[in-house]
Amino acid sequence: MRFLLDTGQRDFADALRALLTAADTPAVARDWSRGEHAAGLALWGRVGAAGVFGLAVPEEYGGTGRLPVELAVAFLELGRYAVPGPLAETVAAAVLLDDGAGLAKRFLPGIAAGETPATVAFERHGYGLALDGDAAGVRLAATPEGLRLSPGAGAVRRSLDPARRLTPLPPVGELLSTEPPWAEAVLWARLATAAQALGVGLALLDRTVAYVKQRTQFGVPVGSFQAVRHRLADVRIALEFARPLVFGAAVTMTPSDVAAAKLAACEAAYAGARAALQLHGAIGYTAEYDLSLWLTKARALRGAWGSPEECRGVVLGRR
Repeated sequence: MRFLLDTGQRDFADALRALLTAADTPAVARDWSRGEHAAGLALWGRVGAAGVFGLAVPEEYGGTGRLPVELAVAFLELGRYAVPGPLAETVAAAVLLDDGAGLAKRFLPGIAAGETPATVAFERHGYGLALDGDAAGVRLAATPEGLRLSPGAGAVRRSLDPARRLTPLPPVGELLSTEPPWAEAVLWARLATAAQALGVGLALLDRTVAYVKQRTQFGVPVGSFQAVRHRLADVRIALEFARPLVFGAAVTMTPSDVAAAKLAACEAAYAGARAALQLHGAIGYTAEYDLSLWLTKARALRGAWGSPEECRGVVLGRR
């Protein structure tokens, strides 16, 4: 499949890249990892004003209507620039709260406008733990009774990706819904995660290609070595195979297609992270080096909203 974006979608991506380039997202991500959310929330507001979160919200509540292809376009760029925050979780929350009535009117306008980051703790995705519960304005907890609005978050726990801050959510609070659309929320969050991972992988590849062109060994650039070229070519092929799966899944929005896209994109990004770490040498292990922001995110996204094993099971019809 060859998926071509139309002019409006390409312009949307260009506008997001310009916004995120000007935002110095590595500095924002580092602040976020320390619990300093001011810059991140300001960026969140600008991303919301650009219409990103409205892509999962109906028009009557301030969104654009659910547009999965445009959502994939946006999340690819968010991953490319390592934007922190509960991104896929906010999409999941928008789906869970869209009851076409009181909950939608109460919560969705703030989510669509970028005023209210939201997070969700699913039992199957780590019961009681939510991403960035300390920064989210809406905290949703899955309980045996249904969907609850958690009154607060516990202390931050260590995470593989410091910019993905895990916080426990107590399974108490206002009961919002007894039968929320769990499966649909997971589907949308999984698509968003797949696109985000694709962006992370592309950023890792671009940074690694640039680095091996300037790093020398035996008096020549490392990038001139055939083994290095082959390694990076393998990563490029994996990412280019993942791209049509992501956008194709955004067109069909079937569980198997979305699971396949998530699997391919996350595995490609993970391969890109492994190659980047090896080819950067010792500096690649340095947390202060910006590469680490994408390295840790590639590993974290691989297990978010469905492990590789779970996604394979969905593709094969076992789940």
